[in-house]
Amino acid sequence: MKRTSTLSSKLVRIGTGLLVVALISIGLTLWVTWQLSGSAAALNEAGRMRMQTWRLTSEVQAQLAPSAIAALTSEFDDSMRLLKNGDPSRPLFVPWDEEVQRRYAVVDRLWQSQKLRYTTRPIMDHGQLVEEATIFLKAIDDFVWSIEGQMAGLTAILNLFQIVMMALAIGAAVIMLYTGYMYVINPLSYLRDGLRKIESAQFSVRVEVVSNDEFGQVASSFNRMAATLQSLYGNLEAQVAAKTERIAAQKERLEALYGVSTFLAQTTDMQEMTQGFTQRVRQLMKADAIALRWSGEDASKLLLLASDQFPQVIQEQEKCLMAGTCACGQLRSDSRSRVIPISSSDAAPLQHCTRLGYESMIAVPVRMHNKKLGEINLFYKSLISMSAEELELLDTLASHLAAAVEGMRAVVLGREAAIAGERSLLARELHDSIAQSLAFLKIQVQLLRSAILKNDSPKTNVALSELDSGLKESIADVRELLLHFRTRTQADDIDRAVQETLQKFQHQTGLQVSSKTIGEGLPLPQDMQTHVLHVLQEALSNVRKHAGARSVEIEIHKGEPWRFLVRDDGVGFDLLGSRSELQVGLKIMRERADQIGATVAIDSAVGQGTTVTLRVPTAMPVKMKVSPTAPLS
Repeated sequence: MKRTSTLSSKLVRIGTGLLVVALISIGLTLWVTWQLSGSAAALNEAGRMRMQTWRLTSEVQAQLAPSAIAALTSEFDDSMRLLKNGDPSRPLFVPWDEEVQRRYAVVDRLWQSQKLRYTTRPIMDHGQLVEEATIFLKAIDDFVWSIEGQMAGLTAILNLFQIVMMALAIGAAVIMLYTGYMYVINPLSYLRDGLRKIESAQFSVRVEVVSNDEFGQVASSFNRMAATLQSLYGNLEAQVAAKTERIAAQKERLEALYGVSTFLAQTTDMQEMTQGFTQRVRQLMKADAIALRWSGEDASKLLLLASDQFPQVIQEQEKCLMAGTCACGQLRSDSRSRVIPISSSDAAPLQHCTRLGYESMIAVPVRMHNKKLGEINLFYKSLISMSAEELELLDTLASHLAAAVEGMRAVVLGREAAIAGERSLLARELHDSIAQSLAFLKIQVQLLRSAILKNDSPKTNVALSELDSGLKESIADVRELLLHFRTRTQADDIDRAVQETLQKFQHQTGLQVSSKTIGEGLPLPQDMQTHVLHVLQEALSNVRKHAGARSVEIEIHKGEPWRFLVRDDGVGFDLLGSRSELQVGLKIMRERADQIGATVAIDSAVGQGTTVTLRVPTAMPVKMKVSPTAPLS
């Protein structure tokens, strides 16, 4: 670097120098002007002394009063003192030097002798007085000429200063122009040329840095910018290609994730789902083989659930793999997807993989709610490395598989729970109806056998009549159960299902039945309709068994909540002292209603008939959504 001063310091130094020179020139000019002003006033005062001399001479010749002449001489004395001492306020001062002082001394000496002549009596003749005055005036003129000589020198100095100031002004202008060109215009022109080249994509251009001032710093920044642009432009195609490749890879991963997710959502068979999943993941990750291992109730064992291109010999040996005995299947629930070099592993089971030519394996844990459910193992016959995005994709696929498997498991458990519930209900109803009838028939058979052995015809006939009645009752119960479990609802409305139930009930019992619908409302969910029909069927069953009615009426009130009323004109009963079999029927209705969040109310009195009211909320309870029931065929 040739210069290290900043542009501001350079301009300050140059400006300060010019200012100092200008101030000195102005000060000298003011001093010379001040001297000229004082000398001019002194010259004027010396010239007035000539006038005073002639005035004194004239008044002395005119023989004026001595007081008047004394006043004039006193005035002349004042002028002499003023010239000697000066007056800075006017300003007035004599430019003293040796010549001026000598001339002043001559004037002062002649004035002292001349003053005696003016004040002494008798007065000399006029000729001599004029002669003396002429000599005195010549001395005053010499004094004035000496002052004028000094003023001429000061004037010459003033003119010289003016010429010097003009030269300084011209020099300052030249210096400022040169400084502006060297330190501002020239660096700016270099930067402008560099920017034009940058605009034309000549990124190799550089600006010479000749100083460390502001423009030097700008030039250095320009060079760094040009170098950066050159680097970026040079690597632009590579960066665009890399970015395009990355976007294509991300697109491919997203398409693969969408495809696998769609497949898992549409598949309902476990074997088909796991096998299809392993095939798709192997093709996506370009693996040579893949194995999907799953842990059952015993988390220490991993079962080979599905595989693709996995050698049969390994499948037979590792159908059930103990967790932790191999790199496949780690017991830790916080294990992450990782790449395992098989050749450097000391795990004994991996020796099978080494003999088959596998060199790398990717282990992907399958987790659900922080619980490890299984593991995906991808095998490669070469050493590989996986990016963070690819491992993240594998984790995402594993989580989708876990969600699909758990969803399918939940559906199966729901179906099993529904079947178990229906079987439990069927068992209760068989126990409360047919089982009791069969027990009664068994007793009647024993009585019939005893009557036959005793050859008792009346008892035999009674037993046969009881058997006939019991068989008819059992047949009616079986038909009612078949009706109860074969009933289907309509998806849009419950009215048709109620009408079909009433028609079948009327056909079986011969009773007069009717129905009435009041109001409008949104239809009930289909699962809720099924439970409503079962409650209504149980109420009709109680009418058939216990009411002794001639007619039955069902009212449906749509709204919030829905209300279903089953009203008969039978014998009625005492709610507190009802029979046990009737209490069983009421219990069954309440259990059904409780499953959908509904309530059952009984209004009955002896001889007044019975009314069963079912209140159903339109919102389905949570337990219905979790474990939906399905009627058996």
